[in-house]
Amino acid sequence: MTLLSPPTLPTSPLARTLREQQGAHGDLVLIVDDVPDNLAVLHDALDESGYTVLIATNGEQALQRAAQARPDIVLLDAMMPGIDGFEVARRLKADAATAHIPIVFMTGLTETEHLVAALEAGGVDYVTKPIKPKEVLARMNVHLQGARRARQEAHQAGQARNALDAFGYASITVRLPEGRLIWQTALARELLARYCETQAPETPPAVLGWLRQHAPDARARGIEPPALVIAQGARSLSLRLHRQTGEDDAGDEWMIVMREVSDTAVIEAMSLSLKLTAREAEVLYWVVKGKTNKDIGEILGSSPATAKKHLERVYVKLGVETRTAAAGVAIKRIRELQPQFEL
Repeated sequence: MTLLSPPTLPTSPLARTLREQQGAHGDLVLIVDDVPDNLAVLHDALDESGYTVLIATNGEQALQRAAQARPDIVLLDAMMPGIDGFEVARRLKADAATAHIPIVFMTGLTETEHLVAALEAGGVDYVTKPIKPKEVLARMNVHLQGARRARQEAHQAGQARNALDAFGYASITVRLPEGRLIWQTALARELLARYCETQAPETPPAVLGWLRQHAPDARARGIEPPALVIAQGARSLSLRLHRQTGEDDAGDEWMIVMREVSDTAVIEAMSLSLKLTAREAEVLYWVVKGKTNKDIGEILGSSPATAKKHLERVYVKLGVETRTAAAGVAIKRIRELQPQFEL
């Protein structure tokens, strides 16, 4: 029997260990109920089916355990003294760390208004009391399968985000229909503050209007919309709809890639993606622009010999031997990172 009860509070590493050591399912279930008999019946049924079980006997414990252990699903009693199940669900859904966890309400209230309240609070389903363990297991299995698919999609989206970061992109994820900005890279935060004077969770009005206009065609027909360009003096911010990263009954999520078009932005992107120092990236940039070592020295306030030394280090890092080859690598990367930039 795998029963974790007060005062032992599992940490995330412990929860992961439990998942690894558990049987076929490896899923972590949090049961929240203030009636010991209900807990015992459900615990035994779940334990026999191979699940790892956490219990909480009140709303406060439920919030603590969910935050620490990140269960795969929560079975939540609707009516409890103190913080009731409806409020527990609302708090779990309001926290980004636990918002993804499916919640199945357990309730003795069968009036439509109470069932609607359970779903509005964030529940994905409900079972009525007295609890029938086989019914609970069947309902749980459906929602756990959906949660696994969502986790897989989130993992794939995370890999895409990491790849974008590695190549110097700034990216954000916006959730529709509410238009909330739910994720951003550090560079994206800086760019939105500078160009739009906004910060998460607010999505800039121009960006949100553009996304709402084009998302239906992108979703239905896979059509990539024209880029949105926000100009600011000699610089501009180009936004492109990258991909849909998630979808559920409440809405969908879209990743937007942003690129600042300017000499400085190109140099910074080259530095990040080609693993060059800032000065090496500057030298390579001016090589791409057709400048000689003498020209580069004058532009950077150094000597031609210094420019040549930096360029020789660039050759080594890029695995090339000539100025032309180095420029070719840089041009290819610039076109990937800044397709609107004119070389």
